[in-house]
Amino acid sequence: MVGIDEVARRAGVSTATVSRALSGRGHVSDAARERVEAAVRSLGYVASASASSLASGRTRNIGVLLPFLDRWFFSMVLSGIAGALMRRGYDITLYSLTADRAERDTIFATFLRRQRVDGVIAISLELDEAETDRLLALDLPVVAIGGPSPRLTTLAIDEAGMARRATEHLIGLGHHAIAHIGAGHDFDLDFRIPTRRREGFEKALADAGIPARSTRHELADFTIAGGFAAATRLLGTPLGRPTAIFAASDEMAIGALLAARELGIRVPQDLSVVGIDGHELGGFFRLTTVDQFPLRQGERAAEAILAAVAGRDAVTPPPAPEALAYDLVVRGTTGPFDRGAPG
Repeated sequence: MVGIDEVARRAGVSTATVSRALSGRGHVSDAARERVEAAVRSLGYVASASASSLASGRTRNIGVLLPFLDRWFFSMVLSGIAGALMRRGYDITLYSLTADRAERDTIFATFLRRQRVDGVIAISLELDEAETDRLLALDLPVVAIGGPSPRLTTLAIDEAGMARRATEHLIGLGHHAIAHIGAGHDFDLDFRIPTRRREGFEKALADAGIPARSTRHELADFTIAGGFAAATRLLGTPLGRPTAIFAASDEMAIGALLAARELGIRVPQDLSVVGIDGHELGGFFRLTTVDQFPLRQGERAAEAILAAVAGRDAVTPPPAPEALAYDLVVRGTTGPFDRGAPG
């Protein structure tokens, strides 16, 4: 196995310089760093994780807390985190934090306290005061995606703002009979995302002077199948049929498109549909959506945690929440209200 001494000889530098270049700790000239990196590539050298940890006091590993492993949004955020960390030579350890209180207590009381990570990223988790206390007691940098989390460094997304933007797009096209497909209390957990999206929807209607009686709401489960079932209930009879649907996720919006196709309802001539997320299937279905760039969210979280790890000796209060970007992407599922269309 190639050792650090051989890398140093190939690069023409000391082993201490190699160590500083690979760990990122201490000054190394650009020329020396380039020679070390070239030597590492040519020799196929891989630093020992345990040795690096002992030398630097770091594990080069980041813990990630998330509520679901099998949902598209979380997998995309996680992909962004993992890719950004890998490019910086960091590993990742996942902790699935369900609603089960005993499981959550075990993760905070046992796994995280083993000090096998240099920092923690929490994705869309509303941590209670006791859990936040336990995280902060680890004396590790913590970055939260979601929010607000006033005691933590937070990357916040404006859930109500995204919903308002989607609804305003439909109103701007002349739609007043706008239905909403959302979710019930079973999904209204961390940060009340379904409720906040419905609030944004209702705020846009109120600002436009559209009475509540002209809108309908159906509940689903943030899946394509759930959106299909909810849209079928909304569109099943011509009487009172909406001319537009705002779905609280792209997967439910895609389900609505499939229901419209099944019922022979033309999109966007008879029905406009808009979602939220920026799902990878959105382009295939030509879905108008509010893209919240989940891959970029993960990359930004990784950047933030690595910056916090590098500056962990500085004692500073958590900064104000950083607002994450979102943008309306108009495709083929929304169009002007046609007064001659059925509904």
